[in-house]
Amino acid sequence: MAEPMEEFEQELPGEKPANTSTDNGESTDQQSMDSQTLSAVLQFLRKNNLKGTEELLRKEANIQENPENASNTDQDVSSVLSAYTSEGDPLLYEGQYRNLMSFIGSSLDATKCELAQILYPVFVHMYLELVYNDHDNQAVAFFSGFSDEQESYHEEDLIKLSAVTKKCHMRHSELMMNFRTSKYVIRMSRDSYSALKRYLQDKQNNTVLNILEEHLYIDVFDGVPRNKQQIDSKAGSIVGEAKREANKGKIYYGLLKEPDINIQIDEDDEGGEGEDKPKKKKPKKDPLASKKNKPDPNAPPQTRIPLPELKDADKLERLNAQRELSKRVHLGTDNLPSICFYTFLNAAQSRLISVDVSNDSGLLAAGFSDSNIKVWTLTPQKLRKVKQAGALKEIDAEADDVLERIMDDSTATDQRILLGHSGPVYSTSFSPDRKFLLSSSEDSTIKLWSMHTYSSLVAYRGHNFPVWDVQFGPFGHYFASASKDRTARLWATEYHQPLRIFAGHLSDVETVRFHPNSNYIATGSSDKTIRLWDMNNGKCVRVMTGHKGPIRNIIFSPNGHYMASTGEDKRVLLWELRHGNLIRELNDHTEPIYSLSFCQDGNVLASGGLDNCVKLWDVKKIFTETEPDELSSTPAVVTSSASNVLLGSYPTKTTAVYNLHFTRRNLLLASGPFTA
Repeated sequence: MAEPMEEFEQELPGEKPANTSTDNGESTDQQSMDSQTLSAVLQFLRKNNLKGTEELLRKEANIQENPENASNTDQDVSSVLSAYTSEGDPLLYEGQYRNLMSFIGSSLDATKCELAQILYPVFVHMYLELVYNDHDNQAVAFFSGFSDEQESYHEEDLIKLSAVTKKCHMRHSELMMNFRTSKYVIRMSRDSYSALKRYLQDKQNNTVLNILEEHLYIDVFDGVPRNKQQIDSKAGSIVGEAKREANKGKIYYGLLKEPDINIQIDEDDEGGEGEDKPKKKKPKKDPLASKKNKPDPNAPPQTRIPLPELKDADKLERLNAQRELSKRVHLGTDNLPSICFYTFLNAAQSRLISVDVSNDSGLLAAGFSDSNIKVWTLTPQKLRKVKQAGALKEIDAEADDVLERIMDDSTATDQRILLGHSGPVYSTSFSPDRKFLLSSSEDSTIKLWSMHTYSSLVAYRGHNFPVWDVQFGPFGHYFASASKDRTARLWATEYHQPLRIFAGHLSDVETVRFHPNSNYIATGSSDKTIRLWDMNNGKCVRVMTGHKGPIRNIIFSPNGHYMASTGEDKRVLLWELRHGNLIRELNDHTEPIYSLSFCQDGNVLASGGLDNCVKLWDVKKIFTETEPDELSSTPAVVTSSASNVLLGSYPTKTTAVYNLHFTRRNLLLASGPFTA
């Protein structure tokens, strides 16, 4: 059993005193970022037209923009790049790197895997030093000689790095700026670190030593060295693993107590349509209230996040939802769900991009590349518009069935088309009460649509680049967006400006999801990390690494304790939120995975993507085997075999799986475009 690990950065031979950590988990070197580095980052953001991110960084750093700063772009970026200035013999780089590889290869088996973690960042920074100092031929030879020695999950970044062959290329390389402005984090046991220290005491390794001091953060822990499986399970991010201090803060991952539902409901719910006679009412209570209202010790305070007060219509909808949930089929190994697949035909010209299904499984919305949004009804109930203003005046507003009377039967149809965006629609999201629909587009806007008039109500502007994802909160009112500008934003429907801006990712934020208690949102990025943000204060409270490619989807378990994520690396990763640990990899898909869905009781997880297949996983078994008390900051062994938890694999003909959705009774709805 590993001993409890302490958070600190170990001093290397001859380096400056180690960085210390403050009470809020931020190291002092981060708080006092070098002014030249900060200026260069601002200039880089300006050059790439990342105005929103630039303005946010200026506000947080309390920097005022002035004409002098705007005119010194090249000078500021050069100041940052000057860290790569070296008068050393370019021929020594290859020899020192080869010696480093030999040292690691001859190390003890127990420490070899941990020591090998430094090979990739040292390789990158050695290459960039050669390029910056105009040793172009030596740089190309160095890259050709050692790029194949790097781990396969760095392949995408190595391709980007290979394009930086001249000093002038460095000014415009996103990867280079990430490496220069963020220290690469490596976790290492004390035994491994001691072996590295002894090696670096040799004066012939100055180049390696300088790189480790300048560009790496070595997070040393007391305990048994990790094996390759444990290391690989957390590797893949642009700047290494997350610091352990990033996942130490307490979070409230339990569910909020359900409100008491006690409303007047018609005694005759099945009364004939259009009847004007008064109906008797009697109070109805939630039949499952006693089960749901047990306090959760991990739940946040009820008033921690201001939530909208429930109206009678909302309470009635919740009551109906609980009635449906009480009739659900309990899924498991011997009782798998039925799957209903909605196939989009003739979707080649106006390419299907996104799909969403409403909470009650009654509506389906799809976004297309031609900027159109189409909404279908999945039930016999037609889509009707509200009557014209003149006709509405004649309706008794106090009638019990006023919501039925205001609808115009002559407009009934199975499908509606929503026009308003000027670019491809990348995401859609229904409100919990299905009265509204959100959409996000390449045109950098988010639109709110009425499902009564099928028209645009509001256009939310704030992002400066395409908005890849948008998601309504579990209680409505709030929604979140994810954009190419590297930020996620929190909004409320009645405000046209964002309430929070979540900045910290190093590349596009691809996906965003709300925690079931609406106190947190999770974001997945092309930088291959997942971040959990506290809506109350905007702080990042969890950073999770392990994906080897851009992250496309995130979903929380119904009880809020776990999270699943997936993306371009063709893997499903399962996480526990208490400590932010990875607990299982699911490897069986052969192409990128785009959709995930937990069944209503959280026992089964469905996944689907570009391999034209829906897979069902027994996550109840995984969660049962994972004891929460045994999970700590100590890295856990992750079993990646899928054979014992894969319940079923269901291929389509040639239809990719874009969306998966479990109904309240645990029928699985799937959808995607048919490709001939």
